[in-house]
Amino acid sequence: MMINIAGLLLIAFIIWWFWIAKPKSLVARNESVEIIVENGVYTPARVEVIAGQTIRLKFLRKDPNPCAEQVVFSDFNISETLPLGQEVEIKLTPKQTGEFDFTCQMQMFRGTLVVKA
Repeated sequence: MMINIAGLLLIAFIIWWFWIAKPKSLVARNESVEIIVENGVYTPARVEVIAGQTIRLKFLRKDPNPCAEQVVFSDFNISETLPLGQEVEIKLTPKQTGEFDFTCQMQMFRGTLVVKA
């Protein structure tokens, strides 16, 4: 009985974590945003920018998990390796508005770049 309850709680947590939970947004007020890669998440995991504005996303990987080794912006054809403990800067100028995901290569770490007019 306890195993069934624990299993249901785990399933509910997984559903919440991957499909329901919405991270708080960080509105980029300047040209750069530091994103920490740690404990299975990007912090901040949601970054709002203005279309046509150049943004520098500075990723700092603190998580030794092999899944965190890479960040992929598939909509922008960008893929960068994130060495442990070293900052990696990705510079981009999104022209189109919308929401664009960034993930690890296995899509377990997830973030969103929100481009507004």
